Amino acid sequence: MSAPVTLIGLGPMGQAMVRSLLAAGHPVTVWNRTPGRAADVVAAGARLAATPADAVAASDLVILSLTDYQAMYDILGPTTTAPAALAGRTLVNLSSDSPDRSREGAAWAAEHGAWFLTGGVMTPAPMVGTAAAYVYYSGPAELLETHRAALGTIGAPRYLGADPGLAQLMYQANLDVFLTSLAALMHATALLETAGVSPTAALPELLQTLSGTAEMLEAGENPAAQLEAGEHPGHLSTVTMMGATADHIMAASEAVGVDAGLPAAVRAYYTWAREHGHGGDNWTRIIDAMRPVSPGRSSGGGPDPSRRGS
Repeated sequence: MSAPVTLIGLGPMGQAMVRSLLAAGHPVTVWNRTPGRAADVVAAGARLAATPADAVAASDLVILSLTDYQAMYDILGPTTTAPAALAGRTLVNLSSDSPDRSREGAAWAAEHGAWFLTGGVMTPAPMVGTAAAYVYYSGPAELLETHRAALGTIGAPRYLGADPGLAQLMYQANLDVFLTSLAALMHATALLETAGVSPTAALPELLQTLSGTAEMLEAGENPAAQLEAGEHPGHLSTVTMMGATADHIMAASEAVGVDAGLPAAVRAYYTWAREHGHGGDNWTRIIDAMRPVSPGRSSGGGPDPSRRGS
């Protein structure tokens, strides 16, 4: 029989994880603050624990799928009987929060004698357990190897390093791209609506640009290698050219009364790059307007905080 697993937190993601673990033959103990949410997974074969302490004691591997890290402290913290059961257990927190909160969580677990892995699940609940699912992990590498079989039922593990904050940072970075892209889709749709173009007509056209962005980047120069080398060759798409487009999007939004907050934020980066003498550089130069200000940096003098968002 596969190793037993405890899963705490039965939102859509947590329930999907339980079903994937059960399908792989793992005995699963669950606990949720709203017990009624456990009905479906209990019917599928999971065991509902009476308390968080009972849930933790049931398995060496305890997976948390909660709203944030504060929920971990609320459920397993000093106001419950759970802390005494944590010693020797491996906590895998797949909840979303900041990298610093992940590091604090690892230290908190260590204080209670528990091992700790941070995870970021890069798939929606319906895709958990499929070949397309993957999960970022950081923390002690040996923990991931020990529990790879069970964790692999959720999605393919991708290990980033020992720093507990790395998986959370990678997760947030991916969501940075995702959420910004979704906002851009809605902004563009709202812009087209002012000319009578319906969302059903607009979205298929807009999604072509979104889905083709990776291909466009790969067809040109290698932006990742150039960024790493500090190079911004401007013979394809310059800051001046892209900045002019940002100006036009801003003007079009203002002319029809569509909220201009998103295009204004984008335009500000190109404005900064132009004003710092980088108009002829590749569009990637705008990264210098986003990087932390560092006295030791020499790539164009660094961003001027007073100009951010202007």
